[in-house]
Order: sequence, then C-alpha cells, then structure tokens
Amino acid sequence: MVIQESPNPQTVPATSASEVVIAIPTLNEAEHIADVLKQLLANEPYAAACQCVVMDGGSRDKTREIVQGLRARYPNLSLIDNPKKTQAHAMNLLLGSIFEDAQIAIRCDAHAEYPPGFVQNLVRAIETNDEASSIVISMDARSAGSCFRRGFALVADTKIGAGGAMHRGGQSSGWVAHGHHAAFRLDKFRELGGYDTSFRANEDAEYDQRLIQTGGRIWLDADIRIGYFPRDTLRGLWKQYWHYGLGRARNCAKHRSKLALRQLIPLFHVILIAIALFLSPFTWVGLLWPLAYLIIICGTALALFLRHGTICALWAAPALAAMHMAWGLGFIKGWMAEPKGHRA
Repeated sequence: MVIQESPNPQTVPATSASEVVIAIPTLNEAEHIADVLKQLLANEPYAAACQCVVMDGGSRDKTREIVQGLRARYPNLSLIDNPKKTQAHAMNLLLGSIFEDAQIAIRCDAHAEYPPGFVQNLVRAIETNDEASSIVISMDARSAGSCFRRGFALVADTKIGAGGAMHRGGQSSGWVAHGHHAAFRLDKFRELGGYDTSFRANEDAEYDQRLIQTGGRIWLDADIRIGYFPRDTLRGLWKQYWHYGLGRARNCAKHRSKLALRQLIPLFHVILIAIALFLSPFTWVGLLWPLAYLIIICGTALALFLRHGTICALWAAPALAAMHMAWGLGFIKGWMAEPKGHRA
C-alpha cells in the first residue's frame, strides 16, 4: 500500500456524501456551536451534503435553540438527544438504525476550530489509507480568551505539557496507537460496539486499544489539523486532568496495559511529592524534589514570558503544576478504586 500525501482541499472524495455522518457531541456550547457549524458546513459543499448531527446532552444554555435556528441554513443538520450526556454515549448513538447506511463518521468537537475542507480532506484520507480503520489528527492549542488560557496555550502542546504526544502539536504523520479521533470506518466501530460508555474520559484511548487488539490500524495525518481551546481557569484544568487520570487508570485495569513513559512522569511526581511531605520535617533532603520541580516549571514560564513578551505566560507554571498533580492523583484514585482482580 502506498500512503499518499494529504488530499487537496479542492478534491471531492469518491465516497458519496450520503454515506458520511458528521457527529458533534454538545453540552452547553452556545458560545461556540454556531462558529463550528459555519466552519464545517458553510463553505464546503461536500460537508454540507453530509448528514450533520448535533448530539446534545441536555444543554441549559442556548445551544439547542441555536442549532434549531441554523437548520434552515443547513438542511442536512439535525439535533438529537443524548440523555446520558457523555461523549461516549453521544458517539454510540451512531450504532442506531437511523445511521445504518453511513459508512464513515467524522467526529467533531463543539469547542474547536476547523480549517477549510476539513470533512472532505478526512474522507479522502481514509479512502487513500485503505489499511486504516481510523484517521486521527494533530491539535494545536489556541490562546484566545482569558489570560490563564493564553498562558497555558503556550505550554500545553510542549513536551513538558503534553509529554510528547504525537497528536498534540506534532508535525509527523504515521501509524500510531492513539490520537485525537476524527474519522472512523463505521463497520469497525459497529463491530467493536463503539465506545465503552463506562468511561467518562479516556474512552477514545480505550477504543483505540480494542481496535488495535482486533487488527485495526490508526493513521495520524499531521497535515489535517484543528485548533482547540484549553480550559480557561485553573479549576477547570484541574478537573479535566483529574478525569484524564481516572480514565487512564480504568483503561490500564481493563486491558492490563502499562503506562507510557510520558504518563509515568506525573505519577512519579505525585509519589515524590508525597515522600517529600513525609521527609521534610526531619531532613532537608525532603525538599530536593519540590525545589527542583519548582525551578523547572517557573523557569519554563519565565522563558515563555521572555520569548513571547506577555505576562500571561507566567500562568504556565501553575497550569503545569495543576495538570501534573491532578493527572497523577486521578490515576492513583482510579487505580485504587478498581476491583483488585481487574488490576494488572
């Protein structure tokens, strides 16, 4: 098989638009949903001809009203209820009979920024890569919004932030074990029963693990990229990475899998901090790791401030501290909560 370069945005896919469904899970996304739909559908005739489904988890803002109001502009747009709220439950609505004729699903987030030709480029990519069961893509943090978000966006996709994950700001395409979900062959998605809906987070990585175990392959196309908007408060970031850690622990327990090095680092950090808290009343040695870590994250924030000239860059230090500690604590909490027989 020959892997071709990413498709030209003007190239219309061979797959009929009637066989493609664009799925957008939402929950209180009134601020972004109109822009997302415009980016996906307004200037791309192929995407506008696909079935586009907003799967709403019970929004209490104006999300539903906005989507209903846009149906006159986008005739193939529909709104369906996701009573169980999570993204895993939303995407599993694709397993229903109303989507039985669809062959390819495009997963889009309501809190992201999409380039021209996004949908048709993904369909062309999965057509071209005939061994791929899924296409995943790279994500680039956007700094619009609060000062906290602008500072965190500067570090979010770096090695100290994302640990070198290929889909977080990565520039190289290739076969991967996991990435940001974008396009699925629905025959494989149906075969695997979709996402495991017991996962509140990390459902995508868990699906990828089952996919690979059953002979599927995942292609990361680094030339098809989206922008994403990180959490805009320290509290929101902590909550997000806490759930990431919980989800990863559940995934490891379910599949008896090991953590990658980049995932071990925040876990070791939490353990070292715990040891430091125990030792510090008795010996100065207990302060070594906390001081070293403080120098690392503050030095990173200062370097970003000097490079970008914005005081918001200094938020990178508490943001890094929050994501590392929350992920590690979440993992430990999730691991301890799993039944003993489920642990590796």
